Amino acid sequence: MRVILHIDMDCFFSAVEVRENPELKGLPVIVGGGGGGGAAAESGRKIRGVVSTCSYEAREYGIHSAIPLSKAYELCPDAIVLPVRMSIYKQVSVRIMEILRKYADKIEQVGIDEAFLDITSRVQNWDAAREYAVAIKSKIEEKEGLTSSIGIGPNKTIAKIASDFVKPNGLTVVEQENVQEFLAPLPVKKIHGIGPKTEAILASIGIKTVRQLASCDVQKLVSRFGSKYGWRLHRAANGIDESEVEEKGVRKSLSSEKTLDENTRDLAIINRYIDELAESVHGRLLEEGEGLLFKTVAIKVKFDDFSIHTRAKTHRSFHSDLRTLVKTAKELISEFVIGASAREGDVMVAEAGAEADVGMGMRMGIGMGMGMGIRLVGVRVSNLGVIDKKQRRIV
Repeated sequence: MRVILHIDMDCFFSAVEVRENPELKGLPVIVGGGGGGGAAAESGRKIRGVVSTCSYEAREYGIHSAIPLSKAYELCPDAIVLPVRMSIYKQVSVRIMEILRKYADKIEQVGIDEAFLDITSRVQNWDAAREYAVAIKSKIEEKEGLTSSIGIGPNKTIAKIASDFVKPNGLTVVEQENVQEFLAPLPVKKIHGIGPKTEAILASIGIKTVRQLASCDVQKLVSRFGSKYGWRLHRAANGIDESEVEEKGVRKSLSSEKTLDENTRDLAIINRYIDELAESVHGRLLEEGEGLLFKTVAIKVKFDDFSIHTRAKTHRSFHSDLRTLVKTAKELISEFVIGASAREGDVMVAEAGAEADVGMGMRMGIGMGMGMGIRLVGVRVSNLGVIDKKQRRIV
């Protein structure tokens, strides 16, 4: 029997801000962009950026992460909009992860505010696991003044779903024998990786709950979503996940992707998603130790027919700024949508699927997916480096 714990800090960025500024407690607090949403809106200036996170008071107005700040301010004109202070959040995150390492043999940090812990060797049964989780939550609240939500299950998939089951400050334990009962009534969107578009496709074939997805003929899923994703959906719905909790080594790349609300080839709409995804990737670059630098920026596009294509651009030198990341990603996505030629001085590669070579990518040229809507976009950075301060060089 494995016992896996997933911990997710509650509204992490906004919770840290409220902790630092107690007068904000109970108010709709939004963290994102450059802050100052109220003042900017009142002065008529355009509010830029997206919501990184927000307090539960703000969520009552329909605000959630990843929506444009301008939309958030429309929903709640009295919201307190604060800038992202990543250096502060990183310091708190490091201390929380240090606490967690004392409670597990293996820990896998999957974000600045969440992690998986393998506590199999630390507990004898599920009741002991619950008590163990209470101790972890109490220690973090004692040391950092922040609440967390924890899910415990026989694998990472179940633990992840369970941690989101009761929020904030929740604790949900799903024993092995209760996995199917726990999953069955849940909407399919509760499975990690199922976004609005996949949810809609599943609904179109009569699948709205995890129970229905679990009992669906896997070949029907494969025909709709392809072999890899079809089998992944089938296994997740049946509570099957053998993946291990693994310490992350030095990253080779960072990426973020999102399914569009509606399929489109409208560049203005797609660029709004690029802004959001680039900001997410850049934030994760800053989260990594002293911060990572990148040379290569890539974008991923999935069309109506589920075909996947990517383009990448490698700069001659390392970069760390959000502006370069956004500019490069938008140049690449525009080549998909309207077509353009590679500029001198940079290496540009377009790939058709993971196995495509450089030559093949360049030959694909303009009009890839012509006539088809784009249903998913992604942004990735690779060729990463870090600054070795002692040797004053990038490694």
